[in-house]
Amino acid sequence: MSKTASSKADRPPRLRLWASATALCFTAGAVGVFATGVATSFAADSGYSAADAARVGAVTAPTTDFSRPEPHENLAGGAGTFPGKPDAKSMSHPDATLDDPGVERFRLGFALFKKMWAQAPSSTQASDGLGPLFNARSCLSCHVSDGRGRPPEGETESQSFLFRLARTPVTDAERAALAAHEHLNFPDPVYGQQLQDQGVTGLKGEGRPVITYAEKVVTLTGGDIVPLRVPSYAITDLAYGPLDPATTLSPRIAQSLPGMGLLESIPEAAILAQADLQAKANDGVHGHPNRVRDPKTGAVVIGRFGWKAQNPTVRAQTAAALSSDIGISSPDAPDPYGDCTAAETACRKMPTGVQKRLGDTEAPDPILELLTAYTANLAVPARRDVDQPDVLAGKAMFYQAGCATCHTPKFVTARNAADPQHAFQLIWPYSDLLLHDMGEGLADGQQVGEATGREWRTAPLWGIGLAQTVNGYQAYLHDGRARTLEEAILWHGGEGERARNAYAAMEKSDRQKLLKFLGSL
Repeated sequence: MSKTASSKADRPPRLRLWASATALCFTAGAVGVFATGVATSFAADSGYSAADAARVGAVTAPTTDFSRPEPHENLAGGAGTFPGKPDAKSMSHPDATLDDPGVERFRLGFALFKKMWAQAPSSTQASDGLGPLFNARSCLSCHVSDGRGRPPEGETESQSFLFRLARTPVTDAERAALAAHEHLNFPDPVYGQQLQDQGVTGLKGEGRPVITYAEKVVTLTGGDIVPLRVPSYAITDLAYGPLDPATTLSPRIAQSLPGMGLLESIPEAAILAQADLQAKANDGVHGHPNRVRDPKTGAVVIGRFGWKAQNPTVRAQTAAALSSDIGISSPDAPDPYGDCTAAETACRKMPTGVQKRLGDTEAPDPILELLTAYTANLAVPARRDVDQPDVLAGKAMFYQAGCATCHTPKFVTARNAADPQHAFQLIWPYSDLLLHDMGEGLADGQQVGEATGREWRTAPLWGIGLAQTVNGYQAYLHDGRARTLEEAILWHGGEGERARNAYAAMEKSDRQKLLKFLGSL
């Protein structure tokens, strides 16, 4: 896997947002954002000046011209976009604007990302601490080539698929704790927040996830038939007794990683502005943020990462994955037993990998910092075929069907972003980062913070057209049930049902153009 940075001569120039007369001509959508006084909060939240806010409003306004690409549309991740060949390594390159020290931190982070953690005690003490219960031994095991995961297929297991476990609150004290953002939900009393299917030597894994599929058929305009997989979920070989009857299973596959640092750099006010616009449109789409507590600062902020937007920062997402997936403690998730509960007494008696000479956790800083630097600086691959007639026509269909309401095409990151390379960038994530009710067909019944059992964060679409190229398969939606982008669209319900129905009603040639557009992302 190549982890080399582009030469400075090959790097695209940092994007400038020109405040030309043309750029200041707002569309109705842009006026809607700034007429509500959001520009004022943008200034405080993002470091924008008043002039910046006007320019940002203009450049991020929804397009009405589908005859040609928009300026910089091919640079999906701004100036840091990876411009090279779309191959299996497309998602594994550093942000193109990183300086030399930044590239060095990226490389060190990658070494930790692929590190195989070992059961304690081991001869390499810096690698001690696996589990004792776990799903994978390394980050790379789940995020192969920094791409998306898949569910198990037939007899083939998948380390990039897991069950989250939780129950709803049952007492006033528990409900108050949720309201105060002290918890996202409540774990199974024995198996905790996640089913770990593996254990270190001498310790059984908790159980094995099982998926069975039924089939339902959708008929599209023109008579085309699309079979959809309808999954059912269970656990076999439970090692430590039964699950609590109130425990729900939420299946999850690993998400692709490029662009995470850019998503963290979108001003909070810009995300809230999208929620405000949707509420005022009163057309059945009404996304809202998941407000969560940052484990590092203790502040209640907007969640941006994870299938239910349960993690507010790249660092928080990294610490949560280290703890739940690998059983490695860090300053932001300091329990060296990971998700092992008090009821799992054999697990709690196992040795841990904490080395007091190195710190109080198994992955102390700078380990967590370097892993965060790696995942925050994976470059978004460049768009392809942006000027092709069928792609442009498919983009028009995407807008006309209402897909762009939730899959918001573009944002401009904050001037005061924590990392300079992410500052003031026009990016194209195709997500509003808000929670939406996606209907009963996709519901998992599991509350996560302010996300209900029917709500999911709008998945960013950048890079989605490279799923087959990078990972050798296609698996979409939170559990990977959709084997094609068309299947993923047809699973949309709830707030996404109108767009889904618009797609199903299109002529076949128009559907093909919309899919070609998605394939260019």
